[in-house]
Amino acid sequence: MAEVNDNGSIQLFEDQKIRTAWDAEKEEWYFSIIDVISVLTGTANPRRYWSDLKRKLKAEGANELYEKIVQLKMLSSDGKRYKTDVANTEQLLRIIQSIPSPKAEPFKAWLAMVGKERIEETIDPEQAIDRALDTYLKKGYSEEWIHQRLLAIRIRNELTDEWKKRGVQKGKEYAILTDEISRAWSGMTTGQYKRLKGLTKENLRDNMTDLELVLTMLAEASTTDISKTAKPQTFEENKQVAKRGGKVAGIARQALEAETGKPVITEKNAFDFQQLVTDIVEDAAELPEQSAEKKEK
Repeated sequence: MAEVNDNGSIQLFEDQKIRTAWDAEKEEWYFSIIDVISVLTGTANPRRYWSDLKRKLKAEGANELYEKIVQLKMLSSDGKRYKTDVANTEQLLRIIQSIPSPKAEPFKAWLAMVGKERIEETIDPEQAIDRALDTYLKKGYSEEWIHQRLLAIRIRNELTDEWKKRGVQKGKEYAILTDEISRAWSGMTTGQYKRLKGLTKENLRDNMTDLELVLTMLAEASTTDISKTAKPQTFEENKQVAKRGGKVAGIARQALEAETGKPVITEKNAFDFQQLVTDIVEDAAELPEQSAEKKEK
């Protein structure tokens, strides 16, 4: 595992805390499992509860989950660090599903709602666009920015479709080519760009200004068009095309900065960091209210 840094603790239910750690290389949050269990169950012995729950999970056939649980040293109440079982977000949500507790029910309801939405979006992809629009509006983005963001998603999809046709492998190779484009227009890889803005798990593009987003779109649209013309056959040729596409936007950035005397790239991000599990709690808390509203209508 890469170096993992403590990131304090997050507020969940009332004054109870959950210890967290951030793996910068994997861009993954890890959560103290016994802290989560303590919050959700109120048990006086969360370690014993977790020991019993592990046996239950194994009996349920969740062997892959069980085997991937890792330990990290976390600060205890006595000021010392002890190894404790931790889970990433996906693992944590799976564990919560097996906890019979009233406080765990909102999480389970939220998971069921998300699952239902994903099935609906598979049948009717337009629903995914509608939900994305609604989510951005709730987060306080302007409608003008949202329309740009949705256009950026379409342009990105056109690029990845082109990469797929050229035999580029999804995952690591996509990430390498994306970094080539980013470096060519902004002078930074995606990871360096995120660090400039003080981001961790958040989406970089959701934290871009209008100009940053426009130049990202120009870089990716240019890469798509160049690829269609050049028809690269190898991964190395695709890297060269990515650099050429990014350079188009890089030239535009430099020209604009020369005209205005101001840098296009900024450290500003869209909002202060909100931890994913906190968002889940808030979403889950809205479910009873939504149900009540439907009954009233």
